[in-house]
Order: sequence, then structure tokens, then C-alpha cells
Amino acid sequence: MYKDVLQWTRIRRQVLSGSISQREAAEKYGLARSTIKKMVQISAPPGYRREKPIRPSKLAPYFGLIDEIVKEDVGKSAKDQRTAREVWASLTMQNEFRGSYGIVKDYVRERRRKASPPTKRSRLLAINSALPEPLVKSDDPAHITYQLIQSIPKRESIKMLGALFAGQPPQLDGKRLSQMLSRVAGKEKRAIEENRGEPAVLEWMWQILQGQTTVENVAAEIGERPDLRELVNAAIEGKLSVRNRALAILATEKGFSTRIISRVLHMSRTTVVRCRRSYSDFGSKSLALTKKSKSSKSDKKSNQDAIFSLLHSPPSEHGFNRTTWRMIDLQEVLRRQDTYMCKEVIHRIIKEAGYRWRHARIVLTSRDPEYRAKVDAIEEILASLRKDEAFFSIDEYGPFSIKHKGGVKRVARGESYVVQQWQKSKGWMILTAALELSRNRVTHFYSYKKNTDEMIKMANLLRSQYSSCSTIYLSWDAASWHISKKLVAHLDKLNQQAPREGFPVIKTAPLPSGAQFLNVIESVFSGMARAIMHNSDYPSAEAARAAIDRYFCERNANFEQHPKRAGKKIWRRERAPSEFQEWHNCKDPLYR
Repeated sequence: MYKDVLQWTRIRRQVLSGSISQREAAEKYGLARSTIKKMVQISAPPGYRREKPIRPSKLAPYFGLIDEIVKEDVGKSAKDQRTAREVWASLTMQNEFRGSYGIVKDYVRERRRKASPPTKRSRLLAINSALPEPLVKSDDPAHITYQLIQSIPKRESIKMLGALFAGQPPQLDGKRLSQMLSRVAGKEKRAIEENRGEPAVLEWMWQILQGQTTVENVAAEIGERPDLRELVNAAIEGKLSVRNRALAILATEKGFSTRIISRVLHMSRTTVVRCRRSYSDFGSKSLALTKKSKSSKSDKKSNQDAIFSLLHSPPSEHGFNRTTWRMIDLQEVLRRQDTYMCKEVIHRIIKEAGYRWRHARIVLTSRDPEYRAKVDAIEEILASLRKDEAFFSIDEYGPFSIKHKGGVKRVARGESYVVQQWQKSKGWMILTAALELSRNRVTHFYSYKKNTDEMIKMANLLRSQYSSCSTIYLSWDAASWHISKKLVAHLDKLNQQAPREGFPVIKTAPLPSGAQFLNVIESVFSGMARAIMHNSDYPSAEAARAAIDRYFCERNANFEQHPKRAGKKIWRRERAPSEFQEWHNCKDPLYR
């Protein structure tokens, strides 16, 4: 359905005035002739027309229950009334309600507004709105007195009659009645005047929006302004927020009250005042200024950590009989933990981390039935790690080929940056590395296979490099060559020789299966790939190895000169702090 009111009015005016024909208008504006014909017949876009019936609200079965709660709270103080969140929690826990908190809050607010007794102001407005004439427009003092008595509460009318007729002749002069009116019904008088002035303000703004008044006419009403044409054009052709600001500025310059402008434009009075002040300081440039958004729920580190620590664990750990998470399950478990987030916030947090929901709930969720026991074991080891002990996070990077790789790159104007899709590889390799968390140092070598022999080679290398330690812990994922019988037998043999030869005892702390996101070395690999491999075009595999060796050499030298435990300092562009935390996503989906 075509909904552009400004374009509709412009085309309709041109066709009806005879400037162009319907065929020419269809060709000029790229619209169907049937649409042009409809514009000529109808003065404004008809808008959306619903064809299917409105789907009933999820809250409909519980309307009666909520009405009973609201009825019981009528007459109680605000402190004793049940809040909307308490009503929502009761529906969720006792009646298995699956709707959001927002619809419950809106319905409870509306029912309480209708159930509450009418206030003095609402009674006065209801009475005064039915009067054919304003209170002070009549010249007959008796008529003015009668209308005043009818428009105020009974108690106030009795006081006034006592003052007028308490043993003295009535004083019904206009000055005396005006004083009583300003003292008793001042607020109601202003409200009635505003209700009568609102249509005039709306009509004036509507003429500007429809282009029915020229800039010269607006200038004659509010005075000459150097940027008046920009304001009028912004009010006609700008987006909704810009139109509202321009109309608020023009209406303020016209002299309309801030209260009426805010009611017509559905803006707060503070926003109207801010628009006027901003216009005084910056002129028409203030229309493009936007208020800096405050931090939302998705920006809070605690909410991000809560979502990912929950998403990493298997759903069965929280009582769900499935292998992947559903959004409604995440919300329910977060609610049990007193963390309330809607689906949009959860989606935004996951998207800002670089994942899509359908992919994240698979690659970021471990299905290991012993997930909690293994994570707790690693955390306990790291919490009690002594100075003469070392904890290693081990994994492989690759295999990867040596060729021209793409990425984000700055190029000169007119220069094209092209990476061929089909290239001949200059070689390939596998990088096997171990990160020591307490010293933040990387030990690496290159392999041509991923098997048990390479893990035995890494264990022997770490055993000799850290011979001064009493115990070293090896942590890796659940790949088959990391848990093979041959590797376990070799480690047992080394541990038997350790006391006699003066080497450290080797212990393993395996990660849960499918939990590569908890492997801290993945963060180091992501930083290395971002800095060394992406946007690279090494001539040979030897040149790529030299660049990787130089990268890790600089990294180790930095932390040797400035000792920092892993997690306290991030080296260059590594994805996450090099520390073990359940909510970390060490594996970068873009640079891995």
C-alpha cells in the first residue's frame, strides 16, 4: 500500500491542476496507473486495511483473573497493592503463562485506571467540557455564579455560597467572581482553554505538513528567520523525528504554549524546550543532532556474562530434555536467576558477539553430560594454582594454506583490492601451541599431522622447558588424539620417572566435549590470525613461519619484561582476556 502522504498530495495536485496527465505522472514517478487513478479519486492514502481478524492476545484467558486482583487492590495504598511484575510472576509460576511482562503491565495499568475512583480534576474536566460557553465569557453575574457553582465540587460550592450569602447582600461584581474563579478553578480553566486551543495548533501544523502554506506566509506569522526555509522543508520532507523537531520549533516561534505543542506532537514538554534551546544555539543544524543513547541492558557486562555462561552449558543441566537451547528456555532459566531480559536483548547480545542465534545455539553449547564437573575442576585448579605449578591450554591451528588472503584493508582512491578466488597454494602447515596461564607465555612448533605423536612431543617439550615446576596441568579439548590410550600411557610413564629424574608431574584437566569456546589458546590464535595471516601474501611457507615465530617471540618478550598473569593484559588484538572464564568466547567466528 502506497503511504507517502506528501508524494500523494503532490501528484494529486499536479494531475488535478492539469500540469501533467495520469499517464505522464505514472511514468515520471514510476507508479502504476491504477495507483495514480486512486490518488485522483481519494484525497489521502487510505492506509492499511486488515483482511484477517486480529489474533487474540496471549493474555486473553487471564483477563478475569487479573481483573479480580485489580478489584481486590482498589482502595489500598500504592505500597500495599500488588505490582504488575508480581502479577506477571504469579501468572508465570502458577498458570504457566508464556507471555511477556510488557503486555501484563499495560493491561494492569489500564484496568487500574478504569477501576480507580474519579479525581477532582477529571470530574471538573468532564463537567466543564459539556458547557456550551467558557466560564467567564458571560456578562450576567447570576449566570456566571450558576456556572461556577455547577463546575466545582459540592464542598467548594457550599463555601462559596456561604461567603456570598452569609447574612449580607450578595456581591456579584465581575472582579469578585474573577478572584474566586482564579483561586478555586484556575487549573480547570487552563485545562479547558488548552482543550479549545489544541485544534487550532493541530490545524496550523497540518497546513505546514501538507504544503498548503508557503514560507512567506509562515514568515508573516512568526517573523523573518535566516533558516526558515530549511525549517519548513524539514517539517514537510524530513523523517518523523526531524519533522517533529521542526514543527516544535515553528510552533514555539509562533507563540503556542509548550503544553499544547507537547500534547499535539506526543512529545514531552522537556523535549520541546530542548528543541527550542538547541535551535537557539545551533540554528537549523540542530535538527540533525541526536541525543546520545544511554547504555541499555545489552551493554551491561553482567548480562552478557550471564547469557553466555548459560548458553555454554547443556540444557539438560537445567532440567530441559534437549541438546540445544531455545530462546524461551534461556529466558526461563535467567528468570530463575533473577535476571530479566526480553528476546530482543538476548538476540542483540549474541549478534554483537559475532554470532547468529541459529548458529550460536549449536556451536556455543556443549553437550557433555559431565560439563559442570569438568568446568568446576578446572576452576578449582586455577584458584589454588601455586607458584611452582603451571597450567597449559593446548590446541592446534590449521591446517591452513599459504596464499593471498583477504581481509579489511585501506587502499588509495581509484585503487582496487582484489583477492583471487582460485589460487595455487604455496604450502601448508599446522601450528601446535600451548599457552601457560600464570606466566602468559606461548610454546609452539609446526606439525604436518594431528595425532597422538604430536601431543607426546608437546608434553615432552613442556616437561623440559618447565622442569623447575613441581606439577604441570595440560588442558585440551575432547579430540580423539588428546585422550588416546597411547598418550595416557606415555604420561603415566613420565610421571613414574619424574621423582627420580627431577621433572614435574604431568596431570590433565580436559575441557568438556564441544567446548572449544572455553579453550583460552583459541583467543591467542584469533589474535595471531588477525595480525599475521589475514591480508597476507607470503611468498612461501618458510616466510609465514618466520612471521608467526616473530609474533610469538614479541608476545613472550613483552610478558617477560612486564610480567602479567593471563587475563590481566590482552596482547594486541586477541579476542578475549587470556583467562579461563565460563562466559568467554575465546574462538573468534571471523578470525579463525
